Amino acid sequence: MQGTTVRRVGLVLAVATALTGVAACTSPDPSDGPGQEDRAAHRRSLATLRSAERATEHAESARVESTTTMGSLMSMTADGTLGWSDGLTGVLTITYTGGTMADTMRRLGSTSMEARYLPDAYYARMGDTFAEQAGGRHWIRYAYEDLEALTGGSGAPLGDQMRGTTPNQSVKLLLSSGDVRKVGEETVRGRTATHWSGTVAAADVADAGLRKQLTEAGVTTETVDIWIDERNLLVKKVEKARMTTGLMTQTAHYADYGVAVRAERPPRSDTGDFEDLMRKQTGTP
Repeated sequence: MQGTTVRRVGLVLAVATALTGVAACTSPDPSDGPGQEDRAAHRRSLATLRSAERATEHAESARVESTTTMGSLMSMTADGTLGWSDGLTGVLTITYTGGTMADTMRRLGSTSMEARYLPDAYYARMGDTFAEQAGGRHWIRYAYEDLEALTGGSGAPLGDQMRGTTPNQSVKLLLSSGDVRKVGEETVRGRTATHWSGTVAAADVADAGLRKQLTEAGVTTETVDIWIDERNLLVKKVEKARMTTGLMTQTAHYADYGVAVRAERPPRSDTGDFEDLMRKQTGTP
């Protein structure tokens, strides 16, 4: 298999982790408002969202269903369970449904894969065609500290992002919005929920790593919508941003908070390390 193909597949798998959220970022100073009344309303909104962020974080696990589209590059779905009580753990089934990335995966034997998240690494199970070209191994291991290879030097923040893909991170992202507002009460899959919306400017994101990633992807602003139920838990989120690859739209639903999560490390004999695969394909000693 060509080294460029391995890199391309690696990028697919890294991007897939974005399905469950974005990296944490801190909120701007809530005193930045046009008037005292507006500032007071803004502070109340932020207080409500911070309560939702804490409740969602303390729930420690949930069932996730999501869809993501990134222009002509790819579209994909994911579903499974994630836990975040002691590092990120969980299992998702990811299916590439369109775009050039789906074509790449199809040539490698399957458009669907199992992704396992453990506190130290992310594992992706590829198809038989890939295994035939990778020493018979179906699983690829991505150590979070080794993700620099996927981003040409900006991998440390990406590793942090993968470890931080929990539902409460979407609430944190909205807390960075200067125009966060309550839209109203709506029904999400049979549950009453409060809809909140806002626009996040990449330049205003406090986390330097995430700000750099957004900028390098061509993102200047991102719209974030979340729905919070009566238990103060996130039940739905929608994020949209214009990127160099086209419009990115991501929708996720969360349910069964507190669900048991089990993610077993794949057999070592059937697992190849991404860094090792890269060295073999490029001839690097």
